[in-house]
Parts: sequence; C-alpha cells; structure tokens
Amino acid sequence: MAKWLIDPSHSEVQFKIKHLVISTVTGSFNEFGGEIETEKDDFSDAKASFFANIDSISTNNAQRDGHLKSDDFFGVATYPKLNFVATGFEKKSGDNYILKGDLTIKDVTKSVELNVEFGGVAKDPYNQIKAGFEITGKINRKDFGLAWSALTETGGLLVGDDVKLIVNAQFVKQA
Repeated sequence: MAKWLIDPSHSEVQFKIKHLVISTVTGSFNEFGGEIETEKDDFSDAKASFFANIDSISTNNAQRDGHLKSDDFFGVATYPKLNFVATGFEKKSGDNYILKGDLTIKDVTKSVELNVEFGGVAKDPYNQIKAGFEITGKINRKDFGLAWSALTETGGLLVGDDVKLIVNAQFVKQA
C-alpha cells in the first residue's frame, strides 16, 4: 500500500461564488492537508481524505473573510475545519475520474461527486515521486448550513447559492 501526502506548497484549494449575480468572487483556503492510500498506479483503488482550516480562508478582503468566519457562514469558533472522506474513485475515461465522498461543513455531512483529471506521476529533482490532480465540482452552500443571505434593492441575491470548487493538488509518495 502506497501512502501519498498532499504537498501544500504545490497545491491550491479555491472556490468561486457569484456576487450580486453579476460577478464572481474567488476565495481560497491557505491551510489544508490530505492523503491518499492506493495499491494501483492509476489510483483507481484510492482511499482519500482531505481537510481545510476554515480560519485560513482568504478572499483578499479582510472584512469579507471575517464575515465568512462568523456564525453567519462557517462559524469557525465552533467548526474550525471542513472535511472530505472519499467513498469511491471511478475511472470515466482516459485520465478522467469521478471522486465520490462525504463532505462535512459545520455539522452537516453530504455526499458529493467531484470531477478529477489525473495529471500523472513524475519524479522531481529531489527524487520525490509526485502525482497531480485537478479536482472540480459544485455544491450548494445552503445544503451545508451556510444560509446567510441578503437581498439587493431590486430583490436579487447578494450571494449566490452555488459554489464552484477548484482544487489543484500535488501529492508526494511517502517512502
């Protein structure tokens, strides 16, 4: 069984959400971790888990970040992490997979399906073996208790419900 750990210096965890329905705000989590266990070189039997520290959220706006950390959204004081545990990794075609798993945000756990593009495996100049993945998907924030919203003067939503997830992850094979 090979164990792979996420390399945070070569990985990104981002999200995108509509603001006023006319533009998109991008955010990221700057502190996260994850691991994969697999016996197969194509990762088709992979068991994976991931977490992100909510306090590390960044949208390049301190006031908005503080609001996201508050009880209106993530409630970081009570729920400091979001967690994902894979329940399946299924090859679609070529280097494309479907990653199924349980995502927990706050105290809500829901099954999600994410698209994965396997970038391959390579050895770096330090003789470390690395594997790359691009993971994308969409969740509805209200499904996870992130229900705060406000209406504009015309009755439109201030914050959209759909959150796009974009994770570029590089994993290091452990000796």
